[in-house]
Amino acid sequence: MLADSAHIQESDAEYASKKNRRRGEPPVEPLYTVADAEEASKQYSPVKYDQEFSPVPGVTVRFVNAGHILGSAAIDITIYENGSRKKIWFSGDIGRFDMPLLPDPVLPTSDVDYLLMECTYGDKPHSSINDAYQELKEVVRKAVSRGGKIIIPAFAVGRTQDIVYGLNEMVSHGDIPMIPVYVDSPLAVEASRIFMKYPEYFDDETRSFIQEHRHPALDFKELTYVGSVEESKRLNDLGGPMVIISASGMAESGRILHHLRNNIENPRNTILIVGWQAPNTLGRRLADRETQVRIFGQLYERRAEVATIGGLSAHGGQDILVQYAKSVNGRTKKIFLVHGDPEVAAVFQQKLKEEGVGPVEYPFLQESIEI
Repeated sequence: MLADSAHIQESDAEYASKKNRRRGEPPVEPLYTVADAEEASKQYSPVKYDQEFSPVPGVTVRFVNAGHILGSAAIDITIYENGSRKKIWFSGDIGRFDMPLLPDPVLPTSDVDYLLMECTYGDKPHSSINDAYQELKEVVRKAVSRGGKIIIPAFAVGRTQDIVYGLNEMVSHGDIPMIPVYVDSPLAVEASRIFMKYPEYFDDETRSFIQEHRHPALDFKELTYVGSVEESKRLNDLGGPMVIISASGMAESGRILHHLRNNIENPRNTILIVGWQAPNTLGRRLADRETQVRIFGQLYERRAEVATIGGLSAHGGQDILVQYAKSVNGRTKKIFLVHGDPEVAAVFQQKLKEEGVGPVEYPFLQESIEI
C-alpha cells in the first residue's frame, strides 16, 4: 500500500511539474517516492495480535484485532510513570460485527483510563451486510438477463475482497449464474494474495465455507485476477455478461477510469457503486445519476444503469460505536472522539450522553491535552 501510494505521489508530482513548466514555474517534488517506501519497509517489525511488547522503557503495548481490514489493530497501551499506571486504548478504525471474512472487533477492556475512538459513522447505524448481499445478487441477475457488464469501482483493500467473497458464495449456492469475474487492480490483486496467504485470520464462518466447498474464499473457477495492462485492455473486447471490479473506489484514478469510459454509454451495462463517494469525485457524480460525466477530460453520455448498495462499509455504525464506548464506561476518566466530522461527532456525543456514557470530548484541530 505504501509503495502504491508513493507511485501516486510520483505521478501527481510529474503531472503538476509538467503544468508548471508551461508557466515557467519550478517543478514539484513528490512527498515521498517508491524508493522511500522500499526503504521504509525495511524498518517494519511485525508483532502478533495479543503479543505484549515494550517500544520504550516504562511503556507496554498490545495489538488487538480491530476487525476492520486484514491486520487492522486497536492499540492497548499501559504507561508506568512516577509510580502510577495509566492505561490508554486507541481504537483505530473500528470494524463491524458479522462481516464476511474477518472476526468481530475486540472491545476495550473495562480497566481503560482513557479511550481514543473513531466516530466516522457516529450519527447512524449501517444496514445489514445480508441486505447488501441481497441487493448485489439482484443487480447481478438483472445485468445478466440483458447480457451486460457490471463495472464496480471498489477500494483495493477490504471492499474488493468482500465483494469477491460474496460473489463466490452466491455462485457456490446457485444464487447467481456462473459468469466471469475480473479483479483488475494491481493493488487489489496483491492484497487478495495476502488475504489468501493468511486464512487463519478469517472468521469461523469463512473457514467453514472453505472446508465445505473445498476451494479458497477468494478464488473460484470463473474468477480472474488481472495482472498486466495488456490483460486489462483485452477486457474491452469481451462481451458480457461479466463483472469487473477495479480501483479506485471513488473512480478518480486507476484502471477503473478506462472501464467506465468503455462501458458507460451502453444501456445494457451497470455501474455499481458500493460505498460512500466524496463530493466532487467521479464516483459521486455517477452515484447522483448525472447524465453526462467527464472521463479523461472527454464528455460521455451516461446510458449505463447506475445501482448503489449501502451496508458494505468496513467501519462500525453508531450502534457498534456505542457498544464500544460502553465497554469502558464506569472506570474511564475520559473518552476522546477522533476521525469524525464535527457534525457527526456532535450527534454521537449526544447519543453517548443519552446512553449515560462519559465524560466525552471531541478535541479541536491542533489542541493538546495532558493526561
